[in-house]
Amino acid sequence: MDSAGEMAAFVETAERSSFSAAARALKLTPSALSKLVARLEARLGVRLMQRTTRRVTLTPEGDVFFRRAQRIVADIREAENEAAAFRQRPRGLLRINVGNSFGIQQLAPALPEFLTRHPELKVEMALIDAHVDLAAVGADLAVRVGPVGDDRMIARKICYAHRIICAAPSYLAERGRPLQPSDLLAHDCIVMAGMPALARWPFRDGSITVSGPATSDSASGVLELGVRGLGLVRLADFAVANFVRDGRLVPVLEEHNAIESLPISVLYPPGRHRVPKTAAFVDFMMRRFSHRPWRLDAPKLPRIPR
Repeated sequence: MDSAGEMAAFVETAERSSFSAAARALKLTPSALSKLVARLEARLGVRLMQRTTRRVTLTPEGDVFFRRAQRIVADIREAENEAAAFRQRPRGLLRINVGNSFGIQQLAPALPEFLTRHPELKVEMALIDAHVDLAAVGADLAVRVGPVGDDRMIARKICYAHRIICAAPSYLAERGRPLQPSDLLAHDCIVMAGMPALARWPFRDGSITVSGPATSDSASGVLELGVRGLGLVRLADFAVANFVRDGRLVPVLEEHNAIESLPISVLYPPGRHRVPKTAAFVDFMMRRFSHRPWRLDAPKLPRIPR
């Protein structure tokens, strides 16, 4: 194998921190892969990796080399993919990692249209709110709401979402409608478990730390508790839009609420955007969601400084 192949073997091993995982991805034996990396180290005259029985880590020299080599390998793969894309159609299995709320409320209803456009594709949609390593879970791409949090990936921004405060009519009938942020101190509010920052709701003139009788570890759980009348919720507009339109939730404190612009992005490894199935999905997301079809008419609200 040539120097480009040795570099690709090194990059794959560094990304996965494992010879065995990288070997499976490259369809090589672990010993063959280890020899390729050792040959690269011998040619460069430096140790790039520290090996243990359980894990592979980069040396300082290896970390510097990895940053440059990863871009080079990505460029080579991208060039190959661009050439192959001219004769390929989107086909095969597309594994998508997406948060519960966006996946259930927006992506799942849109998938029939996507699959109709690309009949040779199949989709596996994994619903998970945590940010996971795409390579580790075998996903082709992810739809992320909020900060991407992984500079190794390419992020294609689709649009922005905003959080709004709302409650079920049954809750408001029993407890009354809050008219100003300080009223929330006397109300039940449903927030995400284990995420204290999301219990601090921002307003035009400050913020209020809220609490309530129940929490959930997912936005979908918070939404369901809100719809059931357990308290007020502050969730992304794409999550609550359908419930507001059909009257199951009612927006409150609209003139006081401050907008947080939450980017919605498609995330994928470098070099993958020209793979036909990836490119097809990114293009579809732009066509379907860039104009924020869930948007609710609302007065312009002050934005939170970023």
